[in-house]
Amino acid sequence: MRFKLPVLLALVLTLLSGCGYNQIQINDEQVTAAWSEVLNQYKRRADLIPNLVSVVQGYASHEKEVLTRVTEARASVAGIKATPELINDPAAFAQFQKAQNQLSGALSRLLVVSENYPQLKADANFRDLQAQVEGTENRITVARNRYIKGVQEYNISVRTFPNSLTAMAMGWKPKASFTVEDEKAIATPPTIKFDQPAK
Repeated sequence: MRFKLPVLLALVLTLLSGCGYNQIQINDEQVTAAWSEVLNQYKRRADLIPNLVSVVQGYASHEKEVLTRVTEARASVAGIKATPELINDPAAFAQFQKAQNQLSGALSRLLVVSENYPQLKADANFRDLQAQVEGTENRITVARNRYIKGVQEYNISVRTFPNSLTAMAMGWKPKASFTVEDEKAIATPPTIKFDQPAK
């Protein structure tokens, strides 16, 4: 009986070390940290938008449609509760991603419209805000890439054997990741047409 207990304990420890529980926990924490950084950068962008809209409005007040779209897109993003649980719900995650993509598109249109107003482009506040928005967009890209990598590692850890047995027993499922909104459009090569020289 004395010899059976240590052997049984050693067997249990060996099984637990190979089940992947700790690795799944580590990967889950990395995903959570990466998600927090994504939200942080999106919040930074959302905080810059009212100031940017205000400056543009001063010079381009008749561009109401573009300004309204940016404001509505920002309100749509603000209406989504971006909690850590969001990454465990693929439908909610897709809704969050769609809202962020709409805000990105509206913001891009706003910056394109500003090209039509030389006085606006010369405004120091606008140039500073534009630089901050561009920098934030770059930070969002980096944060999203880190999140995608973290999700990939987590999903591999819960889907590969023997970790998948532990994940199944604990109810852990693969997490949602960012996707391309319209993969078909991206996969289609652009049509390039050169104008014929005048004769």
